Amino acid sequence: MGVIHKIGRRKTAVARVYVSEGTGKITVNKKEFTTYFPTATLQYKVLQPLSMTENAENFDVKINVYGGGTTGQAEAVRMAIARAMCEVDIENRAILKPEGLLTRDPRMVERKKFGQKKARKRFQFSKR
Repeated sequence: MGVIHKIGRRKTAVARVYVSEGTGKITVNKKEFTTYFPTATLQYKVLQPLSMTENAENFDVKINVYGGGTTGQAEAVRMAIARAMCEVDIENRAILKPEGLLTRDPRMVERKKFGQKKARKRFQFSKR
């Protein structure tokens, strides 16, 4: 097996993931992944596809991620790793698909409109 390259996206975050056989080392933007994603929730999101397919100790994962916030980046990484796990073994698709890890979340931030305070909020109107 060579290096598997996959891309995951969420909101404006884009994650490029390179999966190769190894000992379970995960690096994000040349940092240890626990320092890049400090909270337990974000770490769980990143490790979710690896732990569901029971491959957490079998592969080294190198990740480049940019754009968006920390949650969007973690979910983009999760999607990219899930896509890579499907390429490693086709049976992993049956495990990951029902959990929604292979589906791109289409929700984006709605743009601010002209003449309004925010995307939906209007300026206050008074009758005086």
